[in-house]
Amino acid sequence: ILEGTQASVPPQGGRKHPHQEFIQIDTTNVLFIVAGAFAGLEKIVSERIGKRGIGFGAEVHSKADIDTRDHFAEVMPEDLIKFGLIPEFIGRLPVVASVTNLDKESLVKILSEPKNALVKQYTRLFEMDGVELEFTQDALEAVADQAILRGTGARGLRAIMEEVLLPVMYDIPSRDDVAKVVVTEETVVDNVLPTIVPRKQTRQERRDKSA
Repeated sequence: ILEGTQASVPPQGGRKHPHQEFIQIDTTNVLFIVAGAFAGLEKIVSERIGKRGIGFGAEVHSKADIDTRDHFAEVMPEDLIKFGLIPEFIGRLPVVASVTNLDKESLVKILSEPKNALVKQYTRLFEMDGVELEFTQDALEAVADQAILRGTGARGLRAIMEEVLLPVMYDIPSRDDVAKVVVTEETVVDNVLPTIVPRKQTRQERRDKSA
């Protein structure tokens, strides 16, 4: 498939069965990108890099330097073989590139800026109940910090947001006295409920209540 062939693919995906129909796809001009976390590969690269510091005139790095170095940027084919990939497979993937982990600033942007950002999604959910949802900047940064701490990256942002908002999401639909919900840094870090701003009653509502 990687080198180019006529591949038989089920129209609906899934496993192949002898009696089902297939679509023929020419993979000659298809760009294949193989991606993954490759947990443990950095240790293999670190061991190889560490051997450079042996002998006279060798460049010696402190442990702190080695720990903070981008090991994935120095991956060699022999590292991938030692990791467990077969040489025939590695030979068909000639270009190896690495990407850095998302930092706090990037995670905050992912939370708030895209068209389908999580903050916008939850804001819309609260709007359906007539409630305004607000996140302070410190709260967004705290959510990003939690994702970094858990090592889940952008994929873990939704789980953290659910943990923060779930209590009020169950409570809000049954109440008509809430105008706004504010999520602060303390809400995320200390696991306290978001700040609920009550809705001001109109004169007619106060008159009906007193009647």
